[in-house]
Amino acid sequence: MAADETDARAFSDDHDWLDADHPREECGVFGIFGHPDAAAITALGLHALQHRGQEAAGIVSFDGARFHSERRLGLVGDHFSKKSVIDQLPGMVAIGHTRYSTTGETILRNVQPLFAELAGGGFAVCHNGNLTNGLTLRRQLIAEGAIYQATSDTEVILHLVARSKRNRFIDRFIDALAQIEGAYAFVGMTNKKLVGARDPLGIRPLVLGRLDGHPIFASETCALDIIGARFEREVEPGEVIVVHETGEIESIRPFPARRPRPCLFEYVYFARPDSVAGGRNVYEVRKNIGAILAAESPIAADVVIPVPDSGVPAAIGFAQASRIPYELGIIRNHYVGRTFIQPTQSVRELGVRLKHSANRAVVSGKSIVLVDDSIVRGTTSRKIVSMMREAGARAVHFRIASPPIKHPDFYGIDMPDEAKLLAAQMGLEEMRAYLGVESLAFISIDGLYRALGEPGRDNAAPQFTDHYFTGDYPTPIADLVGEGAKQLSLLAEAS
Repeated sequence: MAADETDARAFSDDHDWLDADHPREECGVFGIFGHPDAAAITALGLHALQHRGQEAAGIVSFDGARFHSERRLGLVGDHFSKKSVIDQLPGMVAIGHTRYSTTGETILRNVQPLFAELAGGGFAVCHNGNLTNGLTLRRQLIAEGAIYQATSDTEVILHLVARSKRNRFIDRFIDALAQIEGAYAFVGMTNKKLVGARDPLGIRPLVLGRLDGHPIFASETCALDIIGARFEREVEPGEVIVVHETGEIESIRPFPARRPRPCLFEYVYFARPDSVAGGRNVYEVRKNIGAILAAESPIAADVVIPVPDSGVPAAIGFAQASRIPYELGIIRNHYVGRTFIQPTQSVRELGVRLKHSANRAVVSGKSIVLVDDSIVRGTTSRKIVSMMREAGARAVHFRIASPPIKHPDFYGIDMPDEAKLLAAQMGLEEMRAYLGVESLAFISIDGLYRALGEPGRDNAAPQFTDHYFTGDYPTPIADLVGEGAKQLSLLAEAS
């Protein structure tokens, strides 16, 4: 096994055992055009998007003559805070990516942005999301003679652009988009253009901003805020935006309009609380979720305690609505990082205590309401409940700020299959007993929609992508049938 593969496996293992009970991050993309400090600005943007992917990061820049690429395993700050690295990325155009692998192993050749020399010149691209026919297309392209360097589904787009018979680059890019299915937010660059594209349903987010007049693409508005950029608008579902060499922005809508269905988990967990998504402040939405959860599943208790950090806004909303005091009964250690690269089994068993510790003064002798954003496997939740008991909690009531997760995701969220999803295997009472709590309740799907300002879920035409709760997948999933399913299984085993 190559050295980069060994390091990546160790890094991945480290995070798996520390945070196995939440959906794993997606990815973050960023791009800027025409700025003299393009690479440094991109690095700052990726810092703000670090929560979306913590396994690897990369930046590609263009200096007017040559493309430059730096791709590293690990956190953005581990590498791209260094002047020596930024100095290797000259130019006034740059794109960047922070990654959590949803398709393909965490090895250096999969780290984005990916780059290729095509007939018309260099093309670099990065991707947030997952192509649900990516493996099917990969199999077809390899049969036709394509040579793959990576196992990431993003490489498909490079091959499709390269093989297109269209003349102009943007037409070749759109031709490639027409052949893919699933969820995507692409940011790409050539020697003359910066381009952003969002899938027709708007499942994955992408926004357009400006810094001193220079166009920027980013996964979330928080990446604009960190650099003092102005939010202009969201890239619309199905829209392709091209920033030309002159700085002119062209909006292209190459596909028939469809009813948008952005991902609900952006509001529940993925987006940073200070971001704005779909015109909604994420922090306020999460507080609304907590308030509705309190109304749907009231409980008499002494104190409301969030499971940090993702459960904090919902816990505040729950406490305010129920008029139960809010306290920090769990303290999170933000500096665990890569302390133990390959921990022993005994250390693994103590993993939750490395990340969370009980605030005994708040918990002891109290009836508490624990509020978390979601339950996936239930393993970490069970350990946190046990920790509360050991700290002296008299009773533990668990409230979850999302409906039960019963179905896997294929659009860019790393979520286990149904056999490993607690809610897919157990009923509510079984889950309550397994977790060891006095009561357990999840917000309803209609309650979650109301928290976003909707009257409820329109079952005939859902307003959001919510398949992990409902089983209603919004696109075909070619990779789950026939040969594609076999390849998906083999890739999972290899990863």
